[in-house]
Amino acid sequence: MKYRLLFVFCILSFISFSQVITEAWLKENYTKTETQISMRDGVKLYTVIYAPKDQSEKHPILLNRTPYGCFPYGASFSGRLFGTYWKEYIKEGYIIVQQDVRGCWMSEGQFVDVRPFNANKKGKEIDEASDTYDAVDWLVKNVPGTNKKVGVFGISYPGFYSTMAALSGHPAIKAVSPQAPVTDWYMGDDFHHNGALMLHDAFSFYSGFGLPRPKPTQTGRPSKIKYNTRDDYKFYLETGAISNFSTLMGDSIQFWNDLLAHPNYDEWWKARDARRSCYNIKPAMLVVGGVFDAEDCFGAWRLYEAIEKQNPKTSNKLVMGPWFHGGWSRSDGSYLGNVRFGSNTSAYYQQNFEIPFFQFYLKGIGTVDKIAEANIFFTGENDWKSFTEWPPKQATPTDFYFNFNGGLSNTISPVVTSFSSYISDPNKPVPYTEDVHSGRTREYMTDDQRFASRRPDVISFTGEVLQEDLTIAGTIKANLQVSLSTTDADFIVKIIDVFPDGFTYDTTVYGKGNGSNYMMDAYQMLVRGEVMRGRFRNSFEKPEAFVPGQVAAVNFELPDIAHTFKKGHRLMIQIQSTWFPLVDRNPQQFVDTYHCTDSDFVKSEIKIYHDASRPSKIVLPVMK
Repeated sequence: MKYRLLFVFCILSFISFSQVITEAWLKENYTKTETQISMRDGVKLYTVIYAPKDQSEKHPILLNRTPYGCFPYGASFSGRLFGTYWKEYIKEGYIIVQQDVRGCWMSEGQFVDVRPFNANKKGKEIDEASDTYDAVDWLVKNVPGTNKKVGVFGISYPGFYSTMAALSGHPAIKAVSPQAPVTDWYMGDDFHHNGALMLHDAFSFYSGFGLPRPKPTQTGRPSKIKYNTRDDYKFYLETGAISNFSTLMGDSIQFWNDLLAHPNYDEWWKARDARRSCYNIKPAMLVVGGVFDAEDCFGAWRLYEAIEKQNPKTSNKLVMGPWFHGGWSRSDGSYLGNVRFGSNTSAYYQQNFEIPFFQFYLKGIGTVDKIAEANIFFTGENDWKSFTEWPPKQATPTDFYFNFNGGLSNTISPVVTSFSSYISDPNKPVPYTEDVHSGRTREYMTDDQRFASRRPDVISFTGEVLQEDLTIAGTIKANLQVSLSTTDADFIVKIIDVFPDGFTYDTTVYGKGNGSNYMMDAYQMLVRGEVMRGRFRNSFEKPEAFVPGQVAAVNFELPDIAHTFKKGHRLMIQIQSTWFPLVDRNPQQFVDTYHCTDSDFVKSEIKIYHDASRPSKIVLPVMK
């Protein structure tokens, strides 16, 4: 008898796996229901429910809450259900639910960016966690045919709402996957990194997204900004100081005004750090991110870390692949820019991590035993690795000191007085990419840095040719000894993999790259880059001016990497003080960066010391 049941199970599994999901099939086998769900304060949130017509078994609910619209409105079905890997959930009979968050698109109420979590809500007080609770409570009580188990997932801003779902406390929520989650918009996600404004993303995003929406609508809010050139470097440079961007924005975009009103890491920002609320999490968690995510790489690494520390008994897993922002859902993940990763990493993720995760916790099918604590794709060697903890205990902090001759060494230089210097001119800032673009690229995260190496305002320190593989796994620390001729400056540190002379990809390496003819010979691959606004070197709450000519320590962290510098390659570290227009220009004077004028921008002579008493170094977590 058991063999007959096994045979039947295998046949059903094959039918499910092989089912081709088309729009026509979907409409024949699923229903779409649009409804308004009332929250505890009476505000109604637009919700669309895609449910299987087959009621022979109970179905789990997979919820996605978004500020970007539950398109299409009306009778048409979402293309995501048959045009993306979401079709795998359709094959398994999931009830897919999407919801416009409060104040967005067709939902009532007032939208608040990264609305703070309120741990002590009373009565009709709300936050995003309570909205999720109320929505889930209605769904499990009113949608026919559910097994009353709910999963929540989402990428980027919906990743933030997924985190809030995990904090809601609703017992029906069994599994949550925050993906590229917005976590801390001051320290490392999207619009600030270590106190520096990520100008390109902040302005281009909020000039449209931030426009007020006075009432529910199915119509978007296009940006009203008129660009006089498609060359973004030229546009941002000619626009000038941040105060000029504020003039272009106008006074109706609330979050832009709030952002400028809080230049330091004050209580307003701290309340919007999702990590501070991540206690008492009950659902199983699967945190997902891309190591080359230009927007929320920080959020994935640091949210996992916070949940792990603050909820030691919660099942909390991490997956990080070689992806751009959301690349695991809208690309095959085989390459980024000119760099190849050798396989369809997105399909591997979907089939081995996300789908088994929800299948186990929502349907009781299969196992999660093969999903390790940390599941990380290591670029360079192009291989998935599993760890029982992250950062891995095998990773040893290893010092790489800058030398007077532009080299790197594991020992402090014996030279008594030694420094490298450059003139940082904010009116001629170092571009973040070599090419001319009309929008911020995602490929810059692996771009060739040879163009920067040739500039006089970028200094490079390069190690010897590696005689064996060098694998880095974890958070990077920059410990710089610097002096300025002015009272402030930024410090951009870049970790670079220098490919060997004569290097070419052979035809067996899967991943087409942006151009098969790009010269990979001596390619300088950006592995990780990060900015630190110097005034925050001692405190993000209380900025301090530099004393011109006086040596000061500038220490900060770069987001984690998982990369192997292969034998025959070289490790390079680059230092510069502008990265434009990715990062706003520091006036290089201790003035209010958000309200200064064009005349406040001045040149600064930057010195990076690397001698016996003032050693500068990068600390890399080296796998032993």
